[in-house]
Amino acid sequence: MLLLSKSSKTHEAFFALYNNEVVGSIDKTQSNLFEYFHLREVNQQLAAENSRLRFELATNKIAPDSTVKNIADSSIRDTSNRYRKYTYLPARVVGNTITLQNNFITLERGSLQGVQVGMSVISPQGVVGVVLFVSNNYSIVMSVLNRNSRISAMLKKDKNAGSVEWSGENPTILTLKNITKGAKVYIGDTVITSSYSANFPSHIMIGTVQEKSADPASNFYTLKVKASTNFSSLQYVYVVKNTYFEEQKILEQKELKANE
Repeated sequence: MLLLSKSSKTHEAFFALYNNEVVGSIDKTQSNLFEYFHLREVNQQLAAENSRLRFELATNKIAPDSTVKNIADSSIRDTSNRYRKYTYLPARVVGNTITLQNNFITLERGSLQGVQVGMSVISPQGVVGVVLFVSNNYSIVMSVLNRNSRISAMLKKDKNAGSVEWSGENPTILTLKNITKGAKVYIGDTVITSSYSANFPSHIMIGTVQEKSADPASNFYTLKVKASTNFSSLQYVYVVKNTYFEEQKILEQKELKANE
């Protein structure tokens, strides 16, 4: 092969081309292996970057009341003097079940890293659940795939609100209840979180309407919703803190006691 490559320009060009292809193939394989073993680092970087970008969303902020005098407090504000209502904390999923009637998710982030009971949890795909228990460095999330889970939701187009639950059967299908029969519901409609939730920011993706049925005994629809979140492949999520969560819950509890 060496003699042939030296004997003529044609053979020399051929072997040079072949050599380049072999070297290029080896380099590509090495590059792919390097990328594979650094996927965890890349995922962490993407989660941090997405968290930073979510901070900038206008829906996370509230405009100041111009009818009153503003005083200094501990709330985070931007240059437009708007209050930041939601903050996003990236967290790694270290435990997850989807085959039980009541499923839970374990996150490697706890009270020492800012997590509190009641905070909502979302993924880049949509809703995930609500923080139920917290230790110093870990937290347990009640997944949407839990018979006790209830999330305030609405149809994106029609704005009619209801409650998303899980039947305990298919981990890809949720149930949206209490949508009035006067609502305009179509197969494929987008379902998102409503503004009535104290945990979740509004307009977070939940899924799409897959099936519609009318309850003959009531004035409501029962909708089957294809979940947007793939719960079997969760790796990184965001824990969402509502700055006014405690204030809203205390006031709502007083209302419930007044109606008892």
